[in-house]
Amino acid sequence: MRKQYRSEIVEEAGLAGDPMAQFALWFAQAADSHLFEPNAMVVSTATAAGRPSSRTVLLKQFDSRGFVFFTNYGSRKVREIDENPYVSLLFPWHPIARQVIVTGRAERIGRDETAAYFRSRPHGSQLGAWASAQSTVIGSRAELDRRYAELEARYPEGEQVPVPPEWGGLRVLPDALEFWQGHENRLHDRLRYVLEGDKWRVERLCP
Repeated sequence: MRKQYRSEIVEEAGLAGDPMAQFALWFAQAADSHLFEPNAMVVSTATAAGRPSSRTVLLKQFDSRGFVFFTNYGSRKVREIDENPYVSLLFPWHPIARQVIVTGRAERIGRDETAAYFRSRPHGSQLGAWASAQSTVIGSRAELDRRYAELEARYPEGEQVPVPPEWGGLRVLPDALEFWQGHENRLHDRLRYVLEGDKWRVERLCP
């Protein structure tokens, strides 16, 4: 199942001075390559005791401040972030032999930002945010479908759905970003931006 990666060498001199600018470039290239959901990322969290867990979520916003995704604040990931705010993000762009790994600290975004995004979601997704008490045990699929049907009757298409109080955004404030490019013979490029004070330093890692 081994595969040789064939791609151009990534040199330090060709990188953007700011890692978010470099991410924006690679993200646009991933999107242009028609990858399925290039904004899908694996979010890894850990409890205060260091017990890890991972799941795939969708990146919804990014800018100079960091990376934003949305979730239920009662979910396992947020309970762990409340205990230990340090997280890792992984963008697995396998078809173009690239990965981006982000480490940093997660914090909740403002309710105004959350409300603006929530109102942009499809009607069904808005109802789904109310129907699912994420990460809690449920008796059956039928129970979940029943909750959704009740909400659908209460808030028909075209009627504004309020933002659930326990639902919102998290922003990951990065302190390191690693850009990984696969190459032949497993001699991959791994270039990592590390935040030192208010400046970014680039270092090359052995593959």
